[in-house]
Amino acid sequence: MILETFQLKGKNALVTGSSRGLGAAIAIALAQAGANVGCHGRSADGKATSETVRQLGKESFYFAGDMADAEVYPALIGKTVEEFGSIDILVNNAGTIRRAPAAEYPQTYWDEIISVNLTSVFRLSQLAGQDMLKRGTKGKILNIASLLSFQGGITVPAYAAAKGGVAQLTKALANEWASKGINVNAIAPGYMATDNTTALRQDPQRSRQILERIPAGRWGEPADVAGAAVFLCSPASDYIHGHILAVDGGWLGR
Repeated sequence: MILETFQLKGKNALVTGSSRGLGAAIAIALAQAGANVGCHGRSADGKATSETVRQLGKESFYFAGDMADAEVYPALIGKTVEEFGSIDILVNNAGTIRRAPAAEYPQTYWDEIISVNLTSVFRLSQLAGQDMLKRGTKGKILNIASLLSFQGGITVPAYAAAKGGVAQLTKALANEWASKGINVNAIAPGYMATDNTTALRQDPQRSRQILERIPAGRWGEPADVAGAAVFLCSPASDYIHGHILAVDGGWLGR
């Protein structure tokens, strides 16, 4: 009985930014739990995750689009509903990062990061939420926050602002939709070995400083978030609303 509450059979999911990294690991884990999974990436050559989902015996599609483009949001939700008939699970994972000292931070960086990392999360959640509310069915929205939802970071002012916003948006939507059967929660990954942390991992001093603070003693891997994502998208988390779950190797507790 307990194991059944973690199953996603018959559910239709969309995972943004799922052509690689954390998003790919989450998309594949949802499919392994039984969900049909729509995949998204920025470029047209990111179909590998979608193909893996199909190999697992689940329905899938791939949609390419830049999350800085506002026209992508309704098109992506519309594609999910068209392909699957409904959207039951939305995972807002797509994101990017730009580094520069705050005093020199370009406006173009700021606009891009806020659009991709925060505006897209609100608009996709809003559109998916409208569909769930109209159908009167339960739904799950999972946002990918960050340790910088809690901390300020260095040379990433827009990223920190956006991820702080994601945490607050998660709570705000949960407050409105929890009574409607829609769970809105977030995962805050720690320092993960993904494209976003390439610069940090290649800097010997910063990499050493980071590893010295992580109680687990290692960088996280995309697979480390998979179980938490399945949990927060499954019936096992039905009474969890507005929570930001840190998957950080113990970083915040240090």
